[in-house]
Amino acid sequence: MIAESTINTLRYDPYKCVNCLLCVYVCPHAVFTPDERVVRIVRHDSCMECGACALNCPSGAIEVDSGVGCAYSMMRAAVFGKKKVECSCRS
Repeated sequence: MIAESTINTLRYDPYKCVNCLLCVYVCPHAVFTPDERVVRIVRHDSCMECGACALNCPSGAIEVDSGVGCAYSMMRAAVFGKKKVECSCRS
């Protein structure tokens, strides 16, 4: 079963996971956790769509449309010196 959320674009297919744990190490919000055979998503709605997990996944088990969520909004605000972050998250 592919894990999906209505809050973000993170998609995870455990059947493709090779349990390398890279997503666990690179995720800044601890969305993933190690398990015996594959990683598990424990905080799906905490994903800020930075894309680090998908970029580091060697098996293609993780997909996320990076640049559409809060991470993009926060970076854009910082680059352009805005004090208010305009984010479309529904958390």
